[in-house]
Amino acid sequence: KTVAKGIALVKDMLPRANAVQREPCSAEHITLGLQCGGSDGYSGISANPALGAAVDLLVAHGGSAILSETPEIYGAEHLLTRRAVQPAVAEKLIARIRWWEHYTQINDGEMNNNPSPGNKAGGLTTILEKSLGAVAKGGTRNLQAVYEYAEPVTARGLVYMDTPGYDPVSATGQVAGGANLICFTTGRGSAYGCAPSPSLKLATHTALWQRQEEDMDINCGEIIDGSASVAEMGQRIFERVLATASGAPSKSERHGYGQNEFVPWQVGAVM
Repeated sequence: KTVAKGIALVKDMLPRANAVQREPCSAEHITLGLQCGGSDGYSGISANPALGAAVDLLVAHGGSAILSETPEIYGAEHLLTRRAVQPAVAEKLIARIRWWEHYTQINDGEMNNNPSPGNKAGGLTTILEKSLGAVAKGGTRNLQAVYEYAEPVTARGLVYMDTPGYDPVSATGQVAGGANLICFTTGRGSAYGCAPSPSLKLATHTALWQRQEEDMDINCGEIIDGSASVAEMGQRIFERVLATASGAPSKSERHGYGQNEFVPWQVGAVM
């Protein structure tokens, strides 16, 4: 009965959806969810800073970006709190960090139990290295607000949403909060589709791009190779975001995957 009710509700929406006509609109309508998965030693010096440069451009055009994955900014939160528009915003972020310390403790874990084996195989050695790279995705703009998991995002500009580091759970919260596009940096080859909102995958190095070009949307390894600057790659990412928001299919959309990546934050220890 629940499935039948859901199908009926969607059918009721179809006439209204079919009546919508394409028309030019501002980039201010884009809310970008920022994700990094399968990070490696290149993430913090290629794809993540380049995505940060793209975020700065998006915010300058009135758009918004959601930085998340609280266990993966641990130790680098000061880079965000000092950019908060008011003390209450910084204090709310610190309160979420303290919550995570308690959350992991009662589940017999600790915040320093990171990075993952895959991250280590990719060249990361400590959570601080991983966190410094992860924060770079947020660019340099002021931090406007801090939200709890899946809370509707109403502020414009760069905001923070408290989520686990596990990518499907984190992105699900971002989409629930209003993200209509995802940018996902990866050095280990994570191919996250995310059917509700298009997902652009940014490869951190050229070897990954050559190996998984069918899954990756942009090769940020050109920064490592010396053929592009962080600013140039940020411009390229921003232009791809605009094109994708305008209907150009991402690689995952072309392959038709991403239907099984709706993963709410379940009860229990989820980093």
